Formats: sequence, C-alpha cells, structure tokens
Amino acid sequence: MMLRFLVSLLVLASCKESYKIAKAEHTVASARASLVRQEDTIIFALIERARFPLNSPTYNQSYTFISHLQDSILDFVIRNTEAVQSKAGRYINPEENPFFPKNLPPSVVPHYPFSHFLHPAAALININQDIWKLYFNELLPMFVASGDDGNYAQTAAADLTLLQAISRRIHYGKFVAEAKFREAPQVIEPLIRAKDREALMKLLTLKRVEEMVVKRVEKKAMVFGQEVSLDNDVKKGGTYKVDPSIVSLLYQKWLIPLTKNVELEYLLKRLD
Repeated sequence: MMLRFLVSLLVLASCKESYKIAKAEHTVASARASLVRQEDTIIFALIERARFPLNSPTYNQSYTFISHLQDSILDFVIRNTEAVQSKAGRYINPEENPFFPKNLPPSVVPHYPFSHFLHPAAALININQDIWKLYFNELLPMFVASGDDGNYAQTAAADLTLLQAISRRIHYGKFVAEAKFREAPQVIEPLIRAKDREALMKLLTLKRVEEMVVKRVEKKAMVFGQEVSLDNDVKKGGTYKVDPSIVSLLYQKWLIPLTKNVELEYLLKRLD
C-alpha cells in the first residue's frame, strides 16, 4: 500500500515537472520555429487544392439534396468533419479553432494535459469568419483553375485541410504574443493598460523577419511545387503546381497581417 502511494507521488511529481518544462518551452524562438514548420503544411495544402478546378457546385446550396439544412456540400463536409474531430478531441488543443463552433459535441476521449500557457482570454479570439471570407472571396480564385471535374467531396475536403492550416497559423499569434509578453512584460504591460494599439502593433512588427518569411515561402513553393523528373534538375523557372508568387502574396498580404492582428487582440485582453 505504501509502495503504491510512493509511486503515485513520484508520478504526480513527474507530471508537474513535465508541465513546468512544457511551459518553459514556449518562447519567441520556439513559436517562430513552429510557424516555419507550418509553412510546409500550408504550401502542400495549397498544392493539393490546386489539383482540382474551382468546382463551383461544391459551394452552391441549391445543388445538394440537403436543402433542409441549407448547407452546400462544403458546409456539410466541414460541419460534420468538425463534429467528428471535436468528439475525437481536436479542439481541446488550444492551437485549434473550429469554423463552426456553435453546438460542437464534446470530446469523448480522455483529455490530454496540454500546458496552460495562454491566458484564458485566448479562448475568446476566433477570427475564422474573416479567414473564411478571405479564402473564398480572394484567395481561391487566385490559384485554382476554372472548370468542373465533379470531384466535389474531394474539393471540400481539400478546402478544409487548407482552411485549417491557415487558421492554425493565424491563431498561433496567441502563442507568439504570450511568449513576447513573458519576455518583456515591463515594456508591454504599460502599453496594454494604455490601450495603445498603435504602439503595440509597432512593437509586434519586425519588417526584417516578415521579409525573410515572404522570401522563404516563395522559395519553398518553388521546391515543393515543381514537376520533378529524373531527366531534369530542380531549378528556378520550371512549371509549378502553385504559382510561388501567390504563396508569397498570401503571406505578405493576409497571413502575416492577420497573425499580428490576433497577437494584438490577445495582448489587449492579456491583463483582463
């Protein structure tokens, strides 16, 4: 009995130590490293979506036989996929934000003890509605061909994969902001109390880093998106599955600014 008690104490101590380590691992450098890894996911998701043409019936509510739900094929796929993923515990992870958060079923799997790194106000920040509008109104027409090949379910699934990757990148601004706050609270806290949005945004903006990100994702798109054969070397100027300039524009015009907006909104709630 005493042995089991001692073992339990050791396990508890180990869990507490792991929790401390998990908290300590979140730094500005580690957050940036995560964003770099996410670039690969986004570029490959862009390539996968570009396999299909626009396939406009995917987004047409009048096309489906599920009109009583007032859903397009896309809405139907995303709502049901998010419901299944929610039951499987996806949205327990603070890095994940659903597109249809209303009435999501609770997780039915044991909760993983994610570190409580973020301020609780982070749960209030979800700009997926803005990302949704950006994606379908501006981004999608830029990189997919017009046409219809009938692969509507596959198209919706590819859209969801890309949307989730973009959402995760943008909302990761919460982690970046928290890491920055912990590194320099004496600088940031007075600006938060003064609600000085302009000064905070200036603090969050590192032009040199942003320019480097834009150049890097364009280069990655060249490497990942080329048609490769054994007869030809991979080099600049080939045929690409997704135009690298569109990938750099995606980051420059939308992903980086929206990530900073999330950082700003998080910091403004950080002392609540």
